[in-house]
Amino acid sequence: MRAFGETEAVHHERDGDDAMITGVGLTEFGRDSGSTALELQARAAYGALDDSGLSSGDVDTVIVGYATTLNHIMPANVLAEYLGARPERAFGMSVGGATGLAMVAEAVRLVRNGEAENVLVVGGENRASGQTRDTAIATLAQVGHATHEVLLGANIPAYYALLAAEYLDRYGLGRADLAPLAVQMRAHAVTHPGAQFRKPISVDDVLAAPLIADPLGLLDCCPISDGAAAVVISIDRGDPRAVTVAGIGQSNPHQHVSEADFHDVGARSSAQAALREAGVAIDGLEILGIYDSFTITLAILLEQIGIVEPGTAGRRAAEGLFGPEGRFPLNLHGGLLSYGHSGVAGGMAHLVEMVVQMRGEAQQRQLDSRPRRGLLHADGGVLSAHVTAVLSSTMKGGR
Repeated sequence: MRAFGETEAVHHERDGDDAMITGVGLTEFGRDSGSTALELQARAAYGALDDSGLSSGDVDTVIVGYATTLNHIMPANVLAEYLGARPERAFGMSVGGATGLAMVAEAVRLVRNGEAENVLVVGGENRASGQTRDTAIATLAQVGHATHEVLLGANIPAYYALLAAEYLDRYGLGRADLAPLAVQMRAHAVTHPGAQFRKPISVDDVLAAPLIADPLGLLDCCPISDGAAAVVISIDRGDPRAVTVAGIGQSNPHQHVSEADFHDVGARSSAQAALREAGVAIDGLEILGIYDSFTITLAILLEQIGIVEPGTAGRRAAEGLFGPEGRFPLNLHGGLLSYGHSGVAGGMAHLVEMVVQMRGEAQQRQLDSRPRRGLLHADGGVLSAHVTAVLSSTMKGGR
């Protein structure tokens, strides 16, 4: 019998090329970037291309996530033209917060199958400054059921508050038991110059913050941000800085929270599939990037993936499990809760941080021991769509 947190490592043989992350780009996140969605996307895209040593002309595929402030029916074509790229394939994608990793999964498939050599994946928008607060809230609320949820006035925080209330009741916990997750994310953001929020907070601060949707307070919720992120997925050319996408898993068990199974939202099967393909067990992971739109999101995902026991995510955060010196360093850029949340780019920022950590290029945030294997997980909607990626690096050495 395996102990909790251990998974069977079964290597799944793949045909074709390995898919490598050869470039990443990330803008700062904030309230007022002074840029359009397209300008933010281009800034991140050029950063990723420069990082990979490629030009826009080297890209054969462009995949771009939805942007609520751009709302164009051909987002990838628009960006490709803006960049001066002439790709063979260009398409958009939209699965909520899981979009970033879902685009990466598609890029990996194309490269592994020999259909593409350099895929540019981009997400970003001026979500904070490009629309009113009410418009942003109303747009996001549409993940709810059109007749059974949205018409009742529910919005994203309200949907997640339902999850939080059920979770806290199930395990006999209170708001203070989720607060350490927000505190940990802020502690990580303090050291990142691009983070939207860098002032340290305490559990007392989280509990004293205004309630947004009981039991979730302001600091339990991610902000709305401007920002963008990009990644280049390429065939293996022997680049020593490249990071391998070793495993991918996906699961889409429901759309609406009224149809969800709170005990199994889909994160577990998605993560298990990615771990199996990578031939890695949970106890072989050295860094994590887990979607954290709300403290309850992070708690549920950590527990259902199998990182910690059910009902203990907040306590384990308070014990230091997810800090730089902990067993599972988590969201070292500050996550959605503190780095910020700019739609598709929000989840992609987790990937960028993991890559720079694996390369040893995270500057003051760099872990003392460079991580070799990490797990990323993102969800879209109300824990509706799940994508997991396992990254692997062969680089050796410390900082």
